[in-house]
Amino acid sequence: MVELTQGTWVIVADGEKALVMENITDADDPNLVVVAVEEQETPAERPSDRAGRRNDGGPKQKSAVEEPTWKAHAKSLFVQDLANLLNRKGMNGAFKRLVLVASPHVLGLLRRRLHSEVLGKVVAEVNKTLTNHPLHKVEQVLQNRLRPRARLT
Repeated sequence: MVELTQGTWVIVADGEKALVMENITDADDPNLVVVAVEEQETPAERPSDRAGRRNDGGPKQKSAVEEPTWKAHAKSLFVQDLANLLNRKGMNGAFKRLVLVASPHVLGLLRRRLHSEVLGKVVAEVNKTLTNHPLHKVEQVLQNRLRPRARLT
């Protein structure tokens, strides 16, 4: 059974924003307080360069080359920055328990980038994007996901 005990850090993240929160009460009635908000600098809506061109087999024929997935790259860089922050704080003892709340893609990126010592502090992962939800909704979702369900007899 995973409990959201006092002092547990909760990271609610997507590829553009992360809320770093700490539970300041007990597991029965969690009260999350935002410690930090990390946001990606808003990139331009579209890259300024046009798509690349390459020569085809025929004379004077060229085809467009697909633009790199710059949004995916920006998301990956943001998650790397978040992982660096968590690694630094975790290695310095800022938290003993960590709960990660993010989409499966972001969870996967984070897992690969967290130091093994910090990964050992992860007590739960919640596969859900909650970055734009109010704190009481986040607390409610965490309570529902982390508490064991009562068995029907």
